[in-house]
Amino acid sequence: MSKVVLITGASSGIGEVTAGYLLQKGYKVYGTSRNPKPTKHNFPLIQLDVTDIVSVKNAIQVILKKEGKIDVLVNNAGIGITGPVEETPSDEIRKAFETNFFGAIEVMKSVLPEMRKQRSGLIINITSIAGYTGLPFRGIYSACKSALEIITESIRMEVKDFGIKVTNLAPGDVATNIVAGRYHTPIFDKSPYKEVYQINLDLMNDHVSGGSDPIEMAVAIEKIIGTSDPKIHYKVGSFMQKFSIILKRMLPDKVYEKLVMNYYQM
Repeated sequence: MSKVVLITGASSGIGEVTAGYLLQKGYKVYGTSRNPKPTKHNFPLIQLDVTDIVSVKNAIQVILKKEGKIDVLVNNAGIGITGPVEETPSDEIRKAFETNFFGAIEVMKSVLPEMRKQRSGLIINITSIAGYTGLPFRGIYSACKSALEIITESIRMEVKDFGIKVTNLAPGDVATNIVAGRYHTPIFDKSPYKEVYQINLDLMNDHVSGGSDPIEMAVAIEKIIGTSDPKIHYKVGSFMQKFSIILKRMLPDKVYEKLVMNYYQM
């Protein structure tokens, strides 16, 4: 039987490309979206808002009634957020954590009972290379993804005896429409961060525009699905993005911080 794969946030970007790719490879794919609309790929798109537990449970029940199982969860739904921490509205900070962190946890909590019954299952949490470093003007996003990386390590150990595997997949910059959907703290005329934030915002947008093809994430996800004993952490990105994680481990904190600040023209 084909493996049943649930991909959250599959209406665009990494989620949509991955859903289409896995469908071509013979998997039974179900995508989710807060506001489902037809996609160019022929897979079911179910309404699911990761910040609404009733919505999460209803969507999972729809799949279980049709398929009787969920073999793989790709926890991909997320939102972007930029801005100086001081000037970013607290409600927007909470909204980012509700989606990127708490929402991912709720989906995991909702699929784990079924996977435990099956004595099998795989959860792939899509995090970010940005989660390995506190980046200027992306601190909230980095913190969300870092938190998801760490809790994945914990859950992985807790469910291992039930035959369930959990892993992280951290992309670097990927060419998607995340810029259009993320929250940007406004650049205020009287802000002490005005000039440097504008420089960094332009850099971030350029990095996304020149990012890797989302198909690289899809290929990596399929490879993880086919791995009998997945690693704890996977990364997809340019050499320098992945090397930056190694540098952070090797260099004194202040030296690494200086490198980051120089890169972001601070």
